[in-house]
Amino acid sequence: MKQLALVVLVASGFLVACQSPSPEPQISISFSTKLSQEVQEGRLLVMFAKDSLQEPRFQISDGLNTGQLFGIDVSELGPESTVSIDANVLGYPQKSLTQLKPGIYYVQALLNRYEKFNLSTGQTVSLPPDQGEGQQWNRKPGNFYSKTQRIEILAATPPKLTLQLTEKIPEITPPEDTKYIKHIKIRSELLSKFWGKDMYLGAHVLLPEGFEEHPEANYPLMIFHGHFPYDFGGFREDLPDPELQPDYSARFNVSGYNKTVQQEAHSFYQQWISKDFPRMIIIKIQHANPYYDDSYAVNSANLGPYGDAITYELIPHIEKEFRGIGAPWSRFLYGGSTGGWEALAAQVMYPDQYNGCFAACPDPIDFRAYCLVDIYQDQNAYYYQSEFKPTLRPGHRNYLGQVTSSLKDMNLRELVLGSKGRSGQQWDIWEAVYSPQGEDGYPQRLWDKSTGEIDAEVAKYWQENYDLRYILERDWDEIGSELQGKIHIYCGDMDNYYLNNAVYLMEEFLQKTESPHYGGEVAYGDRAEHCWNGDPDNPNHISRLRYNTMYIPKVLARIEASAPPGADLTSWKY
Repeated sequence: MKQLALVVLVASGFLVACQSPSPEPQISISFSTKLSQEVQEGRLLVMFAKDSLQEPRFQISDGLNTGQLFGIDVSELGPESTVSIDANVLGYPQKSLTQLKPGIYYVQALLNRYEKFNLSTGQTVSLPPDQGEGQQWNRKPGNFYSKTQRIEILAATPPKLTLQLTEKIPEITPPEDTKYIKHIKIRSELLSKFWGKDMYLGAHVLLPEGFEEHPEANYPLMIFHGHFPYDFGGFREDLPDPELQPDYSARFNVSGYNKTVQQEAHSFYQQWISKDFPRMIIIKIQHANPYYDDSYAVNSANLGPYGDAITYELIPHIEKEFRGIGAPWSRFLYGGSTGGWEALAAQVMYPDQYNGCFAACPDPIDFRAYCLVDIYQDQNAYYYQSEFKPTLRPGHRNYLGQVTSSLKDMNLRELVLGSKGRSGQQWDIWEAVYSPQGEDGYPQRLWDKSTGEIDAEVAKYWQENYDLRYILERDWDEIGSELQGKIHIYCGDMDNYYLNNAVYLMEEFLQKTESPHYGGEVAYGDRAEHCWNGDPDNPNHISRLRYNTMYIPKVLARIEASAPPGADLTSWKY
């Protein structure tokens, strides 16, 4: 509702009270000709923060302390033109500029720049390409942004200001190779064909101690799936920095967590080079794309054949380059959260190409528990069904069950960050991976982002192609023998995103499997939050730093039990 100002006029000797509209709120944005002389396309964002501890672009989140965000698409923004954010532009968490309370604010604008992709399906789409940062809009090299302005909004004066984009996020310096860590990048023929331009896959490769001294050795391969890794994290040759000032982790309620991270990374290095530690190769894959920081490691109508590209292009290349054994019995998958889903999905989609997966706190693996939504039975994702009392579905909780965000709010943030599934965030990438492609070339919505109304036809497509529990149950007679002993799932029973609900449903099916029985493991962490990975002895803030070692004993046991006759079980044991 527009704010109204009361004006008193004198007419013909009478006092006349009438209402006149107050000035409209408006933020005008342009970009400097020093940044570019070309017309720009992308998502123009304006952020408000209540403090200056960080730039506003780093203060947008699903949490209680989020800043305020507004966003609008621009397609022909020239260096001399101006775009306005007014009361009609959608915002998060407040929906309009008129809802901002009086007070001091720090304001910043940013343009998330898009490029056109001519897809092999015939459509042309405009998307933000990854620039080596892992699809992070507020850190993406090449994006334009403004310096932060301090403003004061008064009770009777809506915000009105001008922002100019004068800064450009610099390029990222790639990590350097070391004795143990190598970095590779290959052009994918499969992905380049789909996207209509050169597309690349990368990996950080951790080589075993003695790699150069044992040229006769060939090694098993452990494949860590997860979000975009800048480098091979969790491996530190240097001692922890004695000058490092201890920080505080609010997530884990632990002081000096930065020191703990460095100490754990150095401890892993010491184990890695020790005499009796198993010799193998570990890789962390880079597969950022125009929709997200990773591809979910499966083939998709909207992202292209990432599953095939990783399995048949990237992994064989790494095995050839670094003397991997190169046989399915010697390949193992692991990861947490997104990486947990990817590890399980790759094992299910390519059952004869990998010899086991260790999936921690996986994203929803049964869409009857798509977090707290049953996409097949529920009509609305945002509200529990009720004639008189619609109630918002929670989106995030802590281990005590305290809710800090609703599912609706989480999706509203994404809608403001990007239309047509282009936010680069969690719910949008699920749609980009799992949904059919729309006529306009963008992913079809599972539900309306504004209302939460679910599209049953899209839900059915999801079920047939990406509901891992459904696929396993549907195809067990065909693929069960290839998966026996390969499926291992771990999740905290107070997962922040309610991911344990889908694991319960998956376990219910797996326990009933016959001919063969699945022969794997499903375990839960008592009161454990996201992302519990199966360690019953250490708190989550420690176990999450030990992914690279905690599954190795299970891998070795699996090799011992399943390696075929004549398999190389000796060259890598030195």
